Amino acid sequence: MAEPNFRTKQICIRVNEYEYAQLERAAQKSAKALRAWCREVLLASVNIQPAKLNGTGVEAYAFMAEVLALRAILLNVVFKQAKGETLTAEEMQRLIDRADSDKLKKARERLEQASGSKAS
Repeated sequence: MAEPNFRTKQICIRVNEYEYAQLERAAQKSAKALRAWCREVLLASVNIQPAKLNGTGVEAYAFMAEVLALRAILLNVVFKQAKGETLTAEEMQRLIDRADSDKLKKARERLEQASGSKAS
């Protein structure tokens, strides 16, 4: 059964004036009330939903995904060439398709690892 949509718990934090101003500006950029923006960002960071992370999260996620896809393609091509083999157009397309299909999952895993290692 789905949880009711009632919000009954509160989280209180203290910030200084500068931090508060930063949070307000970010909320205004998203055209949201500060509390709604904070709730969305907090929940998105817990659920690793970068599309809701307002700018830098989305960009970091997209950038990481593309870098990992390029890395996968490059390593496969270099490995095949190091063995003295050549790639056909079909093999190259398969490498690209496989890298593209995995890139979002791998980027999410890498970003989770990075955020976990910062907490350590």
